[in-house]
Amino acid sequence: MTNVYFLKILCVSMATLKQAIIRKKNYKTINFTRTPALQKRPQIKGIVSKVTTMSPKKPNSASRHVAKIKLTNEINITARVPGIGYVCSKYNRVLVSGGRANDLPGVGYSLVRGVYDFSPVIFKRKRRSIYGTARPDNYTKHVRRCFRSQKS
Repeated sequence: MTNVYFLKILCVSMATLKQAIIRKKNYKTINFTRTPALQKRPQIKGIVSKVTTMSPKKPNSASRHVAKIKLTNEINITARVPGIGYVCSKYNRVLVSGGRANDLPGVGYSLVRGVYDFSPVIFKRKRRSIYGTARPDNYTKHVRRCFRSQKS
């Protein structure tokens, strides 16, 4: 009598074949990368093959600038153009880094402004390193004490 009860408990707790298949999908991602075209590099050089615009996913509405790029390792990717206003045309050399555009499907890379043939953003004061802008004249947020002018 106890053996039959024990078998019923085993049958209830065992997974069906379909459940076992579904559970096996939760595997560990080994060597997973969001930027496979960079091949474990921080940035890579590429040549622009086309500059165009894309429309973002559902709740957003705009025209985002993107560029199709052929990298030096012969991989073609789509990268977004950051910032406002740019001078970038076909056959320009650009520097590509990781960083996706959240509302553009299939765009997982960004271009670096102010490097090679890609123009920097002008009149930029904050986050200048991202947009390739040099420090404007007489613009400092903080002056070290030893460089401050002595007022007498």
